[in-house]
Amino acid sequence: MESIMEEEDVPTVTTESQPEGELEASEEAAAEESKHDDELKASDEVVPEEFKYEESKASEEAVADEFKYEELNVSDEAVSEESKPEEEFKASDEAVSEESKPEEEFKASDEAVSEESKPEEEFKASDEAVSEESKIEAEFQASDEAVSFLTSIEPEELQKCVFSETLMVMSESGGILGEFSVSVEFTHRALEPCVILHARSHGAIDGSPCGTTVTAYLTADLEVLEEDYHEYVKLDSYNVEKRSHMVQRGKQMVINKFTVMGEDVTEEECVSYPMSVLRGLVTEGSSMLLMRLMALRKKVPKNMVFIILDQSLHINQTTFSELDVKEMQVRGETVEVFGLERMVGSADADHSTWHCYFLDNGYLASRKQVGSPVTMKFIQELSKKGRGRMKIPLVWQEDMQLYSLYLDKKDFLKAEHNSYLREHPELRALLSDFIQDLLIVKPDNIFQFAREYFPPYSTYHSPESNPKTPSP
Repeated sequence: MESIMEEEDVPTVTTESQPEGELEASEEAAAEESKHDDELKASDEVVPEEFKYEESKASEEAVADEFKYEELNVSDEAVSEESKPEEEFKASDEAVSEESKPEEEFKASDEAVSEESKPEEEFKASDEAVSEESKIEAEFQASDEAVSFLTSIEPEELQKCVFSETLMVMSESGGILGEFSVSVEFTHRALEPCVILHARSHGAIDGSPCGTTVTAYLTADLEVLEEDYHEYVKLDSYNVEKRSHMVQRGKQMVINKFTVMGEDVTEEECVSYPMSVLRGLVTEGSSMLLMRLMALRKKVPKNMVFIILDQSLHINQTTFSELDVKEMQVRGETVEVFGLERMVGSADADHSTWHCYFLDNGYLASRKQVGSPVTMKFIQELSKKGRGRMKIPLVWQEDMQLYSLYLDKKDFLKAEHNSYLREHPELRALLSDFIQDLLIVKPDNIFQFAREYFPPYSTYHSPESNPKTPSP
């Protein structure tokens, strides 16, 4: 055991002695280098000062380049170090972008919602436009005097207005251009009693047929339940028609209007107004009945301002005022007539003014639009002195209601006759035989031939047809 421990201690001593030898060798090398440095110093002293300056410059430039290189390395490292946060930021940006995708989806959904909200905004804009229009229309209101006049109508007064009248449309030279008629009757609509007014005018201007038809259903205080208006002008190249239908539905008044040129519908419009806005409304139909009532009272209150719907279906105003009483020739007799002036407002055109004169019984004596060369005059004989009324030719083909009745009656009779022919086929055989014999014989006197042809078909003679023989 001791020999082993000694052998282990020997190498330990040798390993520690080796660095001391290396230190001695390094000291000798250092001494050699110092000698070499002394020699260089001596040589440097021999070198001229200029060369020293140039060498110093070169050494400085070398050192500067080394420092630059080191700075570049340092800066690159710094940049790389700085780029790490940027990469981290990029990674974080990518993560943020991944997180922002739901936000973008929310943005897209918000854009979709905004797209969906556009119609709502359009509705809001339309509502604002409607509110603006309602503000404008609120300026046109019926006066309290006009509304009170409508509510003061008594059934007895309305009964006096139930009659028909006809006026002739005359030119300034006295020529007859057409006729104008108005009829008022009591009727029922939806099982409710009401008044129906039917007015019609037709004629020709410059050779072109034209006319207007108005049918209105009114309550006892002249509230409009329903009204149809039809105006037409027949030209050489095409026809122009204007139609409008007004009907009260619950708390609203709905108006449909369209214009037809030829066979094509060129314009169509539909509007509705709440009945609360249409307080004191008068139309073409109700205005005619209203003037009859004023004429029977022979007095028009002041500030008689009503509201109307003009040709553009906008709310406007119409006023009624009293004219001076004047004398007029009616079928050769001079009578006093009561005058009314009606002024109709319009948003698209100038105001129109009508002058109407009435007899004591409420009949129209004259009707004319101011500025127009056409005048409507009363053509009936006065009832006193026992005179009858002048017969007026009825042009039913131009009346929409009468022409519709004609078509209905025509279809009914056609169906009835066809049914009779199907039930009696012998009629066709009899007529066929008669026509055949007639064409074969070709008689000069067809009536005589028919009298001789049909008696053999009579197999029964009533006793009344034979002359009575005298009793013995």
